[in-house]
Amino acid sequence: MIKTIGIRREDKNEWERRVPLIPADVLELKEKYGITSIVQPSDIRIFTNEEYENAQARVDENLSDADVVFAVKEIPTQLLEKEKTYVFFSHTIKGQPYNMKMLKRLMELKCNLIDYERMSDNHNARLITFSLYAGIAGMIETLHAFSQKIKLQNYNSPFDTLKQAYQYNSEAQAKEEIKKMGREISKNGIPKGLHPLTIGLSGYGNVSKGAQSILDLLPIKSITPAQLREGLNPDEMDNHFLYKTVFKEQDMVTPIEGVFGLQDYYDHPEKYKSIFNDYLPELKILLNCVYWTEQYPRIITRKNLENLAAKENNRGLQVIGDISCDINGSIEITRESTMPDNACYTYFAEKDDFENGIQKSGCTVMAIDNLPCEFPKEASSSFSLELKGFVENIVSADFKKGFQDLSLVDEIKKALILQNGSLTPDYRYIADFL
Repeated sequence: MIKTIGIRREDKNEWERRVPLIPADVLELKEKYGITSIVQPSDIRIFTNEEYENAQARVDENLSDADVVFAVKEIPTQLLEKEKTYVFFSHTIKGQPYNMKMLKRLMELKCNLIDYERMSDNHNARLITFSLYAGIAGMIETLHAFSQKIKLQNYNSPFDTLKQAYQYNSEAQAKEEIKKMGREISKNGIPKGLHPLTIGLSGYGNVSKGAQSILDLLPIKSITPAQLREGLNPDEMDNHFLYKTVFKEQDMVTPIEGVFGLQDYYDHPEKYKSIFNDYLPELKILLNCVYWTEQYPRIITRKNLENLAAKENNRGLQVIGDISCDINGSIEITRESTMPDNACYTYFAEKDDFENGIQKSGCTVMAIDNLPCEFPKEASSSFSLELKGFVENIVSADFKKGFQDLSLVDEIKKALILQNGSLTPDYRYIADFL
């Protein structure tokens, strides 16, 4: 029996140029497993229609012949087909209101839904993700926002030439530019008024690793959260370096009573409170890289920033790169997500108000929520490399069998949200949001 997959055209916005499977991997799937591919045509996709045709895929608007349809972003409800298997980032596992209509429609059509976000190993580490590139692009965008802000403050700095991530032809070109900046910092140092230039990263997963891969191209010294909290004396620090701090859970929260326990924090976040406010006077840039839900304490609140702004000679937080981009979430002043051509807005704590763009004063927020789109070729290639190993298992599965008897590997089975239109055991809680 011929097995056929479909690859949907991404059209959520003009920046979405990624693909779940690149042409080279489509060709490999055909040669190795006999899996044929139907690819919807696109004028903006980073890989052209011709490249897919050269990989022996059929370029066709109609995906009805496909057994499984792969996409990156959510699929509009009017395009969903009866009893089809879909694989994409559904953004439903937190009960997100804006996607409950889509989930209901998938249930009505008795579809199967597999979510990349839930594909994980035995340690619950995600297997197929764009997170690394969210971190890479997010770090570049945040440094760019900082460079523009300090330019408004009349500082000339090594960051002056830095562009936004999407303005580079490739990840490699961006990294070369940042290495060049690093050499200038090593030679001439950071302006006195910006020294010490402290950069914090909340979290240590793939997003944080991606951000650090960019930051570490610059001359960096690491300092602990405890050192940051105690205060930094510029005279004792070298202005030919930037100072990096990575925050783990135990650095960001403390138990209301008793001692910190990581598993206890995961299981009972209501028993903990944020202590991140302690770091703000010494921190100039923050990259927020953590997964967050409403049960957990916020990292930064409006009140924290109000208190910071009231301090005399405040040298604190200038820019937040909120890569996690939870609206009114772990960073309370993240009021909306942004696009690369209008990446930032600025919060003024003293009047509890915002202005669009990067402003001279206030705390500027970079909140692009589709950061991997800024390096679409590299991000897609990395994603496809991981995904292609699971395609044959997904397309061969008989979803009419009972859940326990499904021949899906565990990594995929735990990501199956719907089977024949019904919520699978691990996802029945979503019914409360429907």
